[in-house]
Amino acid sequence: MQAQKAQFIKFLQKNGRASATILAYAKDLDQLLVFLSGLGVLEAKDVTTDHLEQFKQSLKDNKYTLKSISRKLNSIKSFFKFLIGEGAMTMSPATSVSHPKYEIAPARILSPLEYRALRDSVKDDVRMYGIVELLLQTGLRIGELAGLQLQDISIEKSHLKIRAYESHEARRVPLNSTAKAAIEKYVGARPKTKNTTLFITKTGNPFLIRNIRTAVNRYFRIAGIEGAKVNDLRHTFVVEQLKAGIPIVELSHMVGHKRLSTTEKYLAFLNGTKTEPKKLKIAEL
Repeated sequence: MQAQKAQFIKFLQKNGRASATILAYAKDLDQLLVFLSGLGVLEAKDVTTDHLEQFKQSLKDNKYTLKSISRKLNSIKSFFKFLIGEGAMTMSPATSVSHPKYEIAPARILSPLEYRALRDSVKDDVRMYGIVELLLQTGLRIGELAGLQLQDISIEKSHLKIRAYESHEARRVPLNSTAKAAIEKYVGARPKTKNTTLFITKTGNPFLIRNIRTAVNRYFRIAGIEGAKVNDLRHTFVVEQLKAGIPIVELSHMVGHKRLSTTEKYLAFLNGTKTEPKKLKIAEL
């Protein structure tokens, strides 16, 4: 099945799936193949629903979260669906394997007191100050921020150019004065290098996503903010802009949501706050 798994991964890559998604699918399928090998099952055509139910139970026994188990089952179902499409199988053994039910935790919205505390905690680190302000004032995804190039910044025209990022389309993001000031301060102190990536290390290498996430989480702890993750800065941006009356269609495009319904879900956080749609002017947090 390794060869079929490799074909499936190539199929995902060809269809523009995000690299993180592809990596997760590959790891999930590797885990399944190891389990099946232990049962003496080496061919996809020999896999039964009972085998998959046993795999599902083994995940529960090993204390995987229900969310993780559901994701792994989604990977498996997609794999066998692919094999059917390729004519390698006629029926999927995964069809009747049910996903475990779990509750999706609501987005974490930082209070003004919290994001001001976070800002205070990074004020002496010019690079992290720029990163936190940019995430908080623009709602960028962490991958988009890590991929920013110096030439993507237009301080004069007050916008960032966000390049097509894996399955996300290119777009322009407005910059408010707070975001512009943070960028200018960082660029002025940025190490001199030929590397055009905006946020870099002291040695001139790109500041990687995982390292950005680790650094932001460290400052969350320093600021005494519990239960928050990097993406919560994006959630906070969306809610604050809705409160400020930014038209929801404009906001959806600004943050790169593929569906308007994704942005509409944030309306639940307004707690009855009445807003009047206005011209596009980004609120400053």
